[in-house]
Amino acid sequence: MARLFGFSIEDKEKKSPSIISPVPQNNEDGVDNYISSGFYGSYVDIEGVYRTEFDLIRRYREMALHPEADGAIEDVINEAIVSDLYDSPIEIELSNLNASDKLKKLIREEFKNIKEILDFDSKSHEIFRNWYVDGRLFYLKVIDVKKPQEGIQDLRYIDPMKIRFVRQEKKDKKNDYMNVKMSSESDSSKIVSPEIEEYFVYTPKPSYPTGSIASSGGTKGVKIAKDSITYVTSGLVDRNKGTVLSYLHKAIKALNQLRMIEDSLVIYRLSRAPERRIFYIDVGNLPKVKAEQYLKEVMSRYRNKLVYDANTGEIRDDRKFMSMMEDFWLPRREGGRGTEITTLPGGQNLGELADIEYFQKKLYRALGVPESRIASEGGFNLGRSSEILRDELKFSKFVGRLRKRFANLFNDMLKTQLILKNIVTPEDWEVISDHIQYDFLYDNQFAELKETEMMNERLGTLATIEPYIGKFYSNEFVRRKVLRQTDAEMVEIDEQIEQEIADGIIPDPAMLDPITGEPLPPEGEMGMDAPNAITNGEFAQDTKKAEI
Repeated sequence: MARLFGFSIEDKEKKSPSIISPVPQNNEDGVDNYISSGFYGSYVDIEGVYRTEFDLIRRYREMALHPEADGAIEDVINEAIVSDLYDSPIEIELSNLNASDKLKKLIREEFKNIKEILDFDSKSHEIFRNWYVDGRLFYLKVIDVKKPQEGIQDLRYIDPMKIRFVRQEKKDKKNDYMNVKMSSESDSSKIVSPEIEEYFVYTPKPSYPTGSIASSGGTKGVKIAKDSITYVTSGLVDRNKGTVLSYLHKAIKALNQLRMIEDSLVIYRLSRAPERRIFYIDVGNLPKVKAEQYLKEVMSRYRNKLVYDANTGEIRDDRKFMSMMEDFWLPRREGGRGTEITTLPGGQNLGELADIEYFQKKLYRALGVPESRIASEGGFNLGRSSEILRDELKFSKFVGRLRKRFANLFNDMLKTQLILKNIVTPEDWEVISDHIQYDFLYDNQFAELKETEMMNERLGTLATIEPYIGKFYSNEFVRRKVLRQTDAEMVEIDEQIEQEIADGIIPDPAMLDPITGEPLPPEGEMGMDAPNAITNGEFAQDTKKAEI
């Protein structure tokens, strides 16, 4: 077997051979194809799968060039990736991670390094579009083999048409521990946990996949280790064919129908728009050949073929070409009504676009974009959240799912970076990875309106529950359940309040009257200003008199 290119990250503690299963581990989408090797191995043809994926990717890219589809795609991308002059499109969120501040700081620094290597702040739109259209995204993680502790040095984009993922099943007679009896009565029933080798095959030239994997061993091109590639899919899989689909797949039929209906509309309007004439020419008792010759002479004599040249602005008489808007010339035998000229009217319903609008809406529905975004002349309503259309809410949730799926790109790169730099171990990463989240920059006005109304409702609830704080509810309970503040937000807010008190921006709550809310006077000034104030000496004398 050829040596794998790249690097692999392995756990220090390998799993015990007693952990067995007849079902192999499958962590990748749409990759459920195996090449069995060995004497008793059976070949599974997966070349058809890759041909299908090759054709699908080409189809998706052609669809993205259509104006209507491109408009819907741009709506999705603009909602998911927000470009701002001052803020980054994505930031890492570690509020749910139970770790030291030092570790969090290192994770934030490495995440920033990954974004700089990707140049994500300036190329975020292109990167997300490539993933959304193709349905998959590949990046090669380039490291210094001599100094792997320096981490990822470069991230290079790989065209999905040049790379494919292979899962190869190996059978080895030496692994007798993989065979376990299902029943004590029968020795023939056994569970076999196959050993799976996963790697990528990179072909520098994006050619149509031909040939047989059986003859080449599935190793055409360069074999790259799995850990050297960052692989993110759309999450949509055709379970029947085992192929990864793009979010554009559902819109293939709708887009083709829209194209055909638009082309047919153009042809119909060009052919039925002008009024054409029908000439019935009396040919008498002439023979067929003579009748045809006479008809041609009449046509050449009376036919007008005026052509307008848009380049020069000239009108010329061009009789060499036939068009579909020509008049009709029909011969008529003796005994008819003689020569006659009638007019064929043009189409009467040329202004109807209901069918075009229907298929446009169907295309937008297939792409998950609200139909209201088709009409460019329509206004934008910034009313209350109760007035928000259900389609916009569904669209917002759809974009949220896209963001969460796309964030796996940074998750895999961050994993490699932290492990190579010995910041965390592979075992530690499995624990902390579930608590690392990614915060995308958001500019959806509907979501902003929703958050504003939610904040107003929370403040109203807070005003109602405030008299019961300290009696039935604690401050921390109110901040968690009513105001919905996280631990990180509470720590940050407390620090900001302390700093603003120290800077004199807001008054100290200890110096305020709890009843009136007004500032309390200083201790020294309160006795001097009071008209009937008792000094310390007078209070002492009165106390002695009372004792006597």
